[in-house]
Amino acid sequence: MKFGFIIPHNFGLDDPKDVLNIGKRAEELGFDSVWVNHHILNVGYIFDRLGSKPYYDAITVLTWVAAHTERVRLGTTVLVLPYLNPLVLAKTLATVDVMSKGRLNVGVGVGALKPESDALGSTFETRGRYADESIKIMRELWESEDPEFDGEFFSFSGVKFSPKPIQKPGPPILIGGASRAALRRVATLGDGWHPIRQSITDLKQNIATIHRLAEEAGRDPSKITVTVRTELDVLDSRSDGTESPMIGTADQLLATIEHYEEIGVSELVLSVSTDDVERIQRTQDRFAAQVIHGPS
Repeated sequence: MKFGFIIPHNFGLDDPKDVLNIGKRAEELGFDSVWVNHHILNVGYIFDRLGSKPYYDAITVLTWVAAHTERVRLGTTVLVLPYLNPLVLAKTLATVDVMSKGRLNVGVGVGALKPESDALGSTFETRGRYADESIKIMRELWESEDPEFDGEFFSFSGVKFSPKPIQKPGPPILIGGASRAALRRVATLGDGWHPIRQSITDLKQNIATIHRLAEEAGRDPSKITVTVRTELDVLDSRSDGTESPMIGTADQLLATIEHYEEIGVSELVLSVSTDDVERIQRTQDRFAAQVIHGPS
């Protein structure tokens, strides 16, 4: 099992060095990847949490962390595609992949905050189709020497695109969400599935659905990875009935990790949802010592 850690750039930390240091610390402690969230405006549940406190830009933070690390992979959990021009995004992501020497994971989704979507001029009702087209455009730009595309939202031909990503044919695209449309998107367009807050029972059922849909689409289901995002806490005494399977003692966490592995999860992306930097670092330390470098 691989382990990722979410950088809390979206929790209103006043000192951006705290954001960077948590990313660097993850690499030093042996985590396999670091991840960033993506929103543009503090609206809805984000406003409830932050008010006007800072929510730093996802790709800017990821690039900053890339410049101060050497090994960890760099992921987005997730970029809201309907907020972004896919041609501009393809160039930005390809540049990050080149400058990080091929360490990028591209988690993407369609978004769920209609007020944010409306403010950005995105059409909420067509966000699924826009996301599908965006994925196809990015792949075309990354893979083709003479890219061209004719779609509902974008059309182009007679262009060149650079730089090409280091990873071939491009950085892995991991699809977020658990709706039927999202599972279809994983099965037909994704390199992997990147769900959030799913029980192991639901994960198992949805993985089976993805595999069936992939086979129907003529794809090999075994090539589709599963990278699960969940909340983390390492406790001193046993806990039952928590909202996350990854909240418990080290022994409980190790048992849960075995269950994830049994159903085909290849990486857990772990979040400590707080602005308490000391708590985040303490949890990183305990997980690294008791799980990553603990019993083998």
